[in-house]
Amino acid sequence: MTPTLVRQHLPHAGPVPRVDLAARARDWSEIQERMLVPLYEAAYERLEVGPGTRLLGLGCGSGLALLMAASRGASVTGVDPSSPERLALARRRLLPAAWDTHARTGTRARLVAGSPKDAADAGTAPYNLVTAFEPIGCLAGDSDGLVRLLTAATPSAGRGTPVVLAGWGPPERCATSSVLRVAARLADPLRGTDGPRRTRRDDLEEVAQRAGLRPDGSGRVACPFGYADMDSAVRGLLSTGLFDAAVAATDQAQVDKELTEALHPYRRADGTVWMPNVFRYLIARTP
Repeated sequence: MTPTLVRQHLPHAGPVPRVDLAARARDWSEIQERMLVPLYEAAYERLEVGPGTRLLGLGCGSGLALLMAASRGASVTGVDPSSPERLALARRRLLPAAWDTHARTGTRARLVAGSPKDAADAGTAPYNLVTAFEPIGCLAGDSDGLVRLLTAATPSAGRGTPVVLAGWGPPERCATSSVLRVAARLADPLRGTDGPRRTRRDDLEEVAQRAGLRPDGSGRVACPFGYADMDSAVRGLLSTGLFDAAVAATDQAQVDKELTEALHPYRRADGTVWMPNVFRYLIARTP
């Protein structure tokens, strides 16, 4: 597959870097996505996801969270307008030909390459669970993007429907924060020395209120990032997209080098890489 151009909104004198988006999507699916499994499980357990659940997953990526909900008997719809490559992998996971359990249980899965409005399912009951598991707190404007997604999704959900939002925990409880400072510093040397913006305790509540939702409980979940080796760690973290601006401002080799150096303190004697992290989730309700 021909690599696709990834354009960044940063001043950059050199050529726009080329990224193999299909390879990156595979790295996300095979390496990085599983790091958030404890977050998915905690939310599903708390909300008793099961056969009566009609779930709308915003930014569903390659579909692991949807797959976990479907394995509990939920009917799932995933929306992801930003990565057709990840969505293609989600289709392989969730279509009956790829997953026999789906066909046996009659669980319904649907994937939409568009906005939440495109996922409105006329003629059927409203969604009774909405999830937005992509954590905010690392990229400028990510909370604004989440507000827009939630605002567009709310009309498709029933009154009082739970909506799950996620965010990074405090930097002092997230070892990965120190690694992400590499991305901030390389992307903007004059302003990025402090790394990602500091996560505030009420960030998720603020997003919920801006989207017209009512906060209704929260929790924290340990989500350690564990990798088989240094190469897997680098590929997994790059697949998040959090280092794209750094690559655009410098080059891929520089980012790979400095990312590897930043990961070195977390490399164990057996070659594995381990970074403890805490993520926070909020459950809000539609009006």
